[in-house]
Amino acid sequence: MVFLPEECQNSHLYRVSAVRIGGLCPDGGKISSVSTTEQNKTGPNRETTTTRSIAVAIIAALGGLLFGYDTGVISGALLYIQRSFELTPGQESTVTAMLLVGAAIGAFLGGRVADSLGRRGTILLGAVGFIIGSIWCAFATSAFSLGAARTLLGVCIGGVSIVVPMYISEMAPPHVRGRLVSLNSLMIVIGQLVAFLTNSALASSGNWRLMLGFGAVPGIVLLIGMLVLPDTPAYLVRRGQEGKALAVLRQMQGDEATLAEVAVGEASSSADQRAAERLAVKTPWVRRTVIIAMLIGVTQQVTGANAIMYFAPTMMNKVGLSTESSVYTSIIIGIASVISCAIGMSIIDRVGRRRMLIIGLVGCASSLLVLAPVYGLSSNSSTGAMMSLLLMTVFIVFQQAAVSVATWLLISEIVPTEARGLGMGLAGLALWVANWFVAQAFLPMVDAVGGAWSFFFFAITGAIALVFTIKAVPETSGKTLAEVREYMIAAAK
Repeated sequence: MVFLPEECQNSHLYRVSAVRIGGLCPDGGKISSVSTTEQNKTGPNRETTTTRSIAVAIIAALGGLLFGYDTGVISGALLYIQRSFELTPGQESTVTAMLLVGAAIGAFLGGRVADSLGRRGTILLGAVGFIIGSIWCAFATSAFSLGAARTLLGVCIGGVSIVVPMYISEMAPPHVRGRLVSLNSLMIVIGQLVAFLTNSALASSGNWRLMLGFGAVPGIVLLIGMLVLPDTPAYLVRRGQEGKALAVLRQMQGDEATLAEVAVGEASSSADQRAAERLAVKTPWVRRTVIIAMLIGVTQQVTGANAIMYFAPTMMNKVGLSTESSVYTSIIIGIASVISCAIGMSIIDRVGRRRMLIIGLVGCASSLLVLAPVYGLSSNSSTGAMMSLLLMTVFIVFQQAAVSVATWLLISEIVPTEARGLGMGLAGLALWVANWFVAQAFLPMVDAVGGAWSFFFFAITGAIALVFTIKAVPETSGKTLAEVREYMIAAAK
């Protein structure tokens, strides 16, 4: 049983932090005890609410599709951009990495903007940015203007990468939350596959402007879709709109749902909220949890996944494949990404987040250890190039089926309510800074030491990430967000 202080019973300040807690009346009055077990019973409308939650998650996850498209399209477009602007390897990396600089900024600010404008409002803002940025890329007249346009796209990608999982995790029923949050990961790789197919369709013409400009289309779809969706119960409660929050919650989770499992913080002004989050991070268990979330984000990147996603055609071109054939190889990687991500998404609630992450990291490091010598012997050898592509594909299967699915989900689940905006922002910042480092350093590293040693380097960093995961990452599968919070508190003692 949980009792709220008297001053909270007649105000809009609520702190829901227990695993067992009563329902909150819209006027902040009477509280009745409801158990987690009772709330999770299968009701007559569970199938309807699950279907509704899936529909909401699909629309929100269009942000993930845009994320995937804009990060994936550069892999093929870069071969033609280089010719138009006569870029050096360092400039190629910079054009690619400027998106990631913007993404780091967007990720850091995304959580705070979501606390001010709402999760829905932030995604809408991101959709507008995607449309503007894509059109700007299509009409870029120099490497500088292209880099600036991709920086804007990066800000939108970074913000959406944090807020979409947050939105879905706060809307979804616990029994399908893992699969629905992972839908964002699936949409990311679908977006990358769409980008690869677009690149391949336009490869004969070399029209990189159309490749980049096409990103405006899913941006328009996301904008229209989010206009008809509500904000999350957690955000609405924080804004003192308990009645509306309860209505949304019951639409998503059934008529028996209460605000018991909506792990919300105190409603306050944006300035007070930011100050409260900074204060919360000084609490040992909150600080430890946020640091773990940040390192989970870094873990996703230090495997070297995006080095392969961004530069696979370039690497294939370096061992003798023609430019057009190199672009086509990305389709194989894209198809493998979608299939493996769909498989991972379907089993993650059964296998467990932590176990999936461990399996994925072992597979990624192992495949890179084999890829390194094979790639080193593949120069001007079509057989060696195909073997290298096969091993890159095996690597991507482990990455997308396990590592990527688990990391985005874990970050969205473990960051505590007390520092939700700041914590998600810091985790996203860490992920995107690591992503930027990989993208910025990879091609110069390949030029300096060769592709084989570059792949070996990522095998080592992946092994270090594996050790961290075994020692520090918790298992959140099957737990409500409130239960995850309690677990993190206990683990810090």
